[in-house]
Amino acid sequence: MDYIIAFLVGGAICALTQILLDKTKLLPGRVMVILVCTGAVLGAIGLYEPFAKWAGAGASVPLTGFGNALFQGIKKSVNQEGFIGIFRGGFTASAVGISAALIFSYIISWIFNPKMKT
Repeated sequence: MDYIIAFLVGGAICALTQILLDKTKLLPGRVMVILVCTGAVLGAIGLYEPFAKWAGAGASVPLTGFGNALFQGIKKSVNQEGFIGIFRGGFTASAVGISAALIFSYIISWIFNPKMKT
């Protein structure tokens, strides 16, 4: 049942994002920023953690989960280190995900030979 819930929640987030892209004139980069900020705000007000526990990977894998991870890392780092934690916490909490995205996208670029749009 956990897999079905994760699939449905992740699919709903992706479907809502696709509707936002199709029905508005927002560029994909701005939509990604909206998703990250939404996850951070929901984490800040305490709604994202219970949602992520219920939805599992369906809530933690999309960009909203990344925003929540950034917020949680900053919150933890500020509590431990003070003001400097604002700058350090997000990098510490999301370093593995960012590194994996960079490494795998670089490897895929070798395989598929990407081209710039004209």
